[in-house]
Amino acid sequence: MKRNLFAGRPRSGGLSLNVFNDAELDDIHLATLEVLERTGVFVEADEALDIFADGGCAVDRERHVVRIPPHIVEESIAAAPSTFVLCGREPANDIVLAPGRVAFTNFSEGIRVVDPETGEIRDSTKADIADIARLNDYLSDIETFEIAVGAKDVPPETCAVHNAEAQYLNTTKPIGIGPLSRVETIAIFEMAAEIVGGALKLPHEATEVIIETARWGIPNNILSMAMAGGSSPVTLAGTLVTHNAEVLSGITLAQLTERGAPCIYGSSTTAMDLKLAAACVGSPELAMISAAVAQMARRYLLPSFVAGL
Repeated sequence: MKRNLFAGRPRSGGLSLNVFNDAELDDIHLATLEVLERTGVFVEADEALDIFADGGCAVDRERHVVRIPPHIVEESIAAAPSTFVLCGREPANDIVLAPGRVAFTNFSEGIRVVDPETGEIRDSTKADIADIARLNDYLSDIETFEIAVGAKDVPPETCAVHNAEAQYLNTTKPIGIGPLSRVETIAIFEMAAEIVGGALKLPHEATEVIIETARWGIPNNILSMAMAGGSSPVTLAGTLVTHNAEVLSGITLAQLTERGAPCIYGSSTTAMDLKLAAACVGSPELAMISAAVAQMARRYLLPSFVAGL
């Protein structure tokens, strides 16, 4: 098991990037609670609406809008564990997610690749996932393997299952998977159960990935992909309120499903290039947003996953 390097510890010198001070983080948090209580979030799945209603939230079933009282959000944040282990096929590659520690992974999910033999730019395949997984497995400074590319040579309805199979068979590190339905989620978890040598508990009538991961006890990266100036306010603070509301509502759903379910505070939030209407990556704006997201996650004592390109 790996215990990764500490990050964000106070030191006497060196570079530091704290986008907001503690009082400003409190303002963002309070604004988020106001959004969740007064505006609410759109929830499409009926089972999720039932869980929110049973947990004490105000549910408008006609509009599929859930309003979450502040105390429920706060209780859900407190219930999410601050430390847990991501397990790989080899125990030596298990890593601890804990306050102050940092780990690295590859970015995901690319849609095309440069063919290593011909130099041609083409759609990615299941074989590409396997090749990249083996490369990732060899690199000692990368702790986990996200879906580097998606398999475009398989049926789209089961793409995530094929992606996961290629990951399971070609890396011994913890993996990040991306199911988009209950059917894919259960199939992937049942594959994992076979690998570890026994069936995990399978709950009934779950229809959303976040509910399934909570009930299976699988760590879930609850991630927002807000785009400042596009799908969220153009200001950094305003975008973080939108981002925070999306993530915290997901964490609340997970905790109302199974209290203590492991959650990761995730972010692929960035800014929009207003000239090209495209997401800015590898930009100062993304660096500032990611740093601010890490600050929010530390405030909540939750492991974080932030975009770094």
